[in-house]
Amino acid sequence: MEMNDRIKLDMIIAMKAKDKLTLEVIRMVKGAIQLEEISKRSELSDDDIVAIVSKQIKMRNESIVEFKKANREELVAKTTNEIEILNKYLPVQLTEAEVNQLINETIISVDAKVPTDMGKVMKELTPLVRGKTDMSKVNVLIKEKLSTN
Repeated sequence: MEMNDRIKLDMIIAMKAKDKLTLEVIRMVKGAIQLEEISKRSELSDDDIVAIVSKQIKMRNESIVEFKKANREELVAKTTNEIEILNKYLPVQLTEAEVNQLINETIISVDAKVPTDMGKVMKELTPLVRGKTDMSKVNVLIKEKLSTN
C-alpha cells in the first residue's frame, strides 16, 4: 500500500474512532503533502512523503526542547504523542550499530580520509539512511570518524 493511501485510510479510521489527536496529526501531514505536491506540480513518491514526515518529527522534537525550557509539561506530552503517531509512517529505524556499520562501509568505499571528504560520504550514505535515522546524528558520527583518521 502506498503511503498516501495508507494516510487516507488511517484518517478514516481516526474519524470513525473519534481519535482527535490522531486525526489532527494526519490532517497536518496531508496538508504538508498537498503543499509539496502543489509546489512540485506532481504526485509525491513514498520517499518524498517519508521526508515530509521526518521533517515534521524534527520540528516537534525542537518544540519539545522549547516546551521543556518553558516548563510546559502538558505540551511536551501532547507533542510526544504526536511524534509517536508520525513514527508509524517512517520505515523501521536503524540501530546505532547498523548506522555505524553503514558509515564505516561508505567511508571505505569512497576512500574518505579527512574531514573535507564529508561531502562525498554524505552523498553516498544519505540515500541509504534517509528516513531511517536522524541525519544530524549521522553527520556528527561521520565528522568524528573522519577527524580521528
